[in-house]
Amino acid sequence: MRLLFVIDGRSPIALNWVEYFVQTGHEVHLVSTRPCTSNLPLTSLNIIPVAFGEVAGRQSGNRGGDPSWLRTLIPVRWRTVIKQRVAPRTLPSAARHLQQLISEIKPDLVHAMRIPYEGMLTALAGPDSPLLVSVWGNDFTLHASSTPRMRNLTRLTLQRADALHTDCERDRRLATAWGFSPQKPIITLPGAGGVRLNMFKASALDREKGKKEPLIINPRGVRAYVRNDTFFNAIPLVLAQEPQARFICPGMAGESQILNQIERLDISQSVTLLSKMPQADMATLFRQSDIAVSITEHDGTPNTLLEALACGCFPIAGDIETLREWITPGMNGFLVPPGDPQALAQAILLALEQPELRQRAKAINLQMIKERADYYEVMPRVLAFYQSLI
Repeated sequence: MRLLFVIDGRSPIALNWVEYFVQTGHEVHLVSTRPCTSNLPLTSLNIIPVAFGEVAGRQSGNRGGDPSWLRTLIPVRWRTVIKQRVAPRTLPSAARHLQQLISEIKPDLVHAMRIPYEGMLTALAGPDSPLLVSVWGNDFTLHASSTPRMRNLTRLTLQRADALHTDCERDRRLATAWGFSPQKPIITLPGAGGVRLNMFKASALDREKGKKEPLIINPRGVRAYVRNDTFFNAIPLVLAQEPQARFICPGMAGESQILNQIERLDISQSVTLLSKMPQADMATLFRQSDIAVSITEHDGTPNTLLEALACGCFPIAGDIETLREWITPGMNGFLVPPGDPQALAQAILLALEQPELRQRAKAINLQMIKERADYYEVMPRVLAFYQSLI
């Protein structure tokens, strides 16, 4: 197949998906809305910046996220609000560029991975080839209603899409409400194509080598919908009863908001902030951790949550609809109100006090990942879905 992907080319989620089709011998073209490089043997790579894409890509390189000066000056929630207002204005000219590339490449299928802003861009370009759009966890609940223009572009994208991929059942329902025809093809699978179980796997040896004290990991980084305020406010409550506990936070190094919270709460001795990390390093951190915390107000199926489950972490997450598709409270994890630090602290302490619960949950979660989120089982289903659309 000749495939054209429209993605943020820095995203490990999107690249994990795209890599499968490169490795299985298809002709893969990539259009990125952020400047990026790629080690994949792509047939072509083109950059069509959207919103602050060119500036962000130039100053943050291939690491993802916004440049450091922007993170320092503007809180993440306001950065999201600004993008929701600026990005739609940059789409028409970008769509003309994409339209020209599509006419030159003549793909069998175009896959836009995320509604804002890759799906919107591709819908405006109006490809003659079948258009598949992926919905990511906060496309509907955080972005779609943020402004009148975002609302209209979301509806346009769903109307022009020939097929849809969602990472949770909730978004199948919301897609119909936003204008996607229930007669069109739709598939629900993990957003990154699943978990590579040869990399993300439990190991008692790593757990023993890596720590002597309880270790809690928050892998969600700094995003507008992640309640890091809840997470950090819970830490002193945990330390009051479990002073040896340690908290590790990939993707948060250098974030002024986070540093200010840690200083205000006087918890710097118990918290380690890290930069964004390669998948192999994340797998090691998960294996060394007892608990993985994912407290969000908006979410689909977080890939970091699936990876943590595969590595044997006990999950504690925000109590939202999509996560109940994976976690049954008290059986294979805990769910807490996203804005309640006391409830989160109690859940962490309860999990630490019950190693037998964590062990039972580990077995349940690993079996669930094997059945529902094994990359090498999921991606052949994607391949068959592509072929059916073509």
